Amino acid sequence: MSNEIIFHHYPASPFSEKVRVAFGIKQLAWRSVEIPNMMPKPDLLPLTGGYRKTPVMQIGADIFCDTQVILRELERRYPTPSIFPIKNGLAYAIGFWSDRLFFMPSVAVVFAEVGDMVPEAFKQDRTKMSGSTFNTEAMKAAAPFMRDQWRAHADFVGETLEDGRDFVGGAKPGAADIHAYMNFWWLKGAVPHIADQLLKEYPKIVAWVARIAAIGHGNPTPMDSKEALTIAKAAKPEAQMAADPFDPRGLTPGTRVTVSADDYGRDPVAGTILFGNAHEIAIARSDDQVGDVVVHFPRAGFMVTPV
Repeated sequence: MSNEIIFHHYPASPFSEKVRVAFGIKQLAWRSVEIPNMMPKPDLLPLTGGYRKTPVMQIGADIFCDTQVILRELERRYPTPSIFPIKNGLAYAIGFWSDRLFFMPSVAVVFAEVGDMVPEAFKQDRTKMSGSTFNTEAMKAAAPFMRDQWRAHADFVGETLEDGRDFVGGAKPGAADIHAYMNFWWLKGAVPHIADQLLKEYPKIVAWVARIAAIGHGNPTPMDSKEALTIAKAAKPEAQMAADPFDPRGLTPGTRVTVSADDYGRDPVAGTILFGNAHEIAIARSDDQVGDVVVHFPRAGFMVTPV
């Protein structure tokens, strides 16, 4: 079926865990394509046009890059139960905090502990991806300061839960929980002894983490990556051309552009604008392995450059 959810991810990916929790909240069936945690990614790049970050969601010939646009699309297609029990677009802002300001201390804390066990190929991959050297010794030196920062960010969540609520937004789990949960999940899985130390003063966070983990991941079944390519080639994109009368730069459908992340993994994806709005840009492109596809990106955190 061309309309089934195909999720390209790997188990230890903290960003993928956000989407897997959304699958759990919505109790969705989905196909799981496990991709490498570093380049090369020969069965992903034909779909994305060069975007290499994890995760990516595929529905037929529509390809959704970045958790921000993936969660928005899941909510559009499967509105019940909602991941916005309280309508609040600022949950996406929590995502930016989690992905950037909170994630960087998590990276330093985790790799200060496990960096010596990381394969050299992974270090080289992340050096190329980030544009800065993967330096385990520097992370070890920074770890005491980064633990301070990690605790400060964790306290934002702890203070929110202090009134006894079950979830960040109240009685039901939602997008704010999905975003806030990511760094706790990753630290707990990667360096559990450090997570236990840092969360000793936050029993309500520990209980909240357990509640979200109990939600599960919906109903995944494995799919081979080659099958995903075949499905894309046999399908037609659902996305339709539409103009954005409020685009600040006057970008219009048919304009040739590249789209790239503005933080790391900045590999540009080239295509032609199909539609755009305040939160999304969709570009049409073709590839011999997958045919005609539409690749969807968020606007926040991505650069759109006319060619």
